Amino acid sequence: MKALIAAGGRSTRLRPITHSINKHLIPLAGRPMLEYVIEKLVEADIRDIIINVNPGETGIMHAAFGDGGRWDAAISYVEQQGGAKGIAHAVANAEPYLRGGPFVFFLGDNIMTGSIRKMRERYEAEGFDCMVALSRVEDPSRFGVPEFNPDGSLKRAIEKPASPPSPFAITGIYFFNERYFDAFKTISPSPRGEYEITDMITWYITHGRVGHEEITGWWKDTGTPDALLEGNTFLLSQTRIGEGTVIGEDVTIRDPVVIGTGCHIEQAVVGPHVSIGDNARVRGAAIQRSIVMDGTTLEGGFSVDRSIIGRNARITSRNSVGSGPSKLILGDNAVVEL
Repeated sequence: MKALIAAGGRSTRLRPITHSINKHLIPLAGRPMLEYVIEKLVEADIRDIIINVNPGETGIMHAAFGDGGRWDAAISYVEQQGGAKGIAHAVANAEPYLRGGPFVFFLGDNIMTGSIRKMRERYEAEGFDCMVALSRVEDPSRFGVPEFNPDGSLKRAIEKPASPPSPFAITGIYFFNERYFDAFKTISPSPRGEYEITDMITWYITHGRVGHEEITGWWKDTGTPDALLEGNTFLLSQTRIGEGTVIGEDVTIRDPVVIGTGCHIEQAVVGPHVSIGDNARVRGAAIQRSIVMDGTTLEGGFSVDRSIIGRNARITSRNSVGSGPSKLILGDNAVVEL
């Protein structure tokens, strides 16, 4: 079985961070989020992996993930053609790579705790044409939503309905057979101008056998700053401090945190639930529940909470800031004086 990971798009909800970094390279617990998806596929013994990327980003993504050798997998890259036309179109774009058998389509910003091995086994053993993963969520209207028949089978899939017919979201994990590519030619763009994956699922419900599996562990679509920070918090399980990092005087570390290599931390409070990249500097500041990327400096008597700070940014203060923690969402090379 092959896999296609969606790692394109512009991620406007995460700007300004994503003006200069592909969302799927944002570090969660010290590692690019896409690594967690690759590991889930390999865990299910799916090792022939294609990553869908934005035009011109093959080199950037290859530099991050290579040819897959470190996971005993084979990774190749396909650039999205024809513009942003929806995730169903992203699958159709990879037809030359996926034809010839079943495949799993995994959205690269979906982070989960459980394994997809059971889904793969059920899909193959029960002879489904399509299989989708579901998760119970507080606000299904933000997602594709399944509607069920009285016997519990799927009736149809609806994209972002105003009145959801069930409390489930269709997560970004789908199994398809190669009928997908002929079926894709029969659907049209939705009113928002995109080829919807829910239309593809509904086609399979009409023309084949569709199974579903509820994700019972933790699952998150990390498409917003708050969801990204929640993912970082969840994935931080223990404190790790990188090689060459100096922890100076008067430093309090509240587990769990991840601090990269070559950092310098002094007179600071770090944690809990903080991920700091390589070659960062924190002096005099307090930081919790945040992501700080490579090369960034936080210096001064202030505190930050629930923040995402891009690469090589500089945040300073001349005086002690006593009005409580600040929340900062800053892109690369930002300069802020509090």
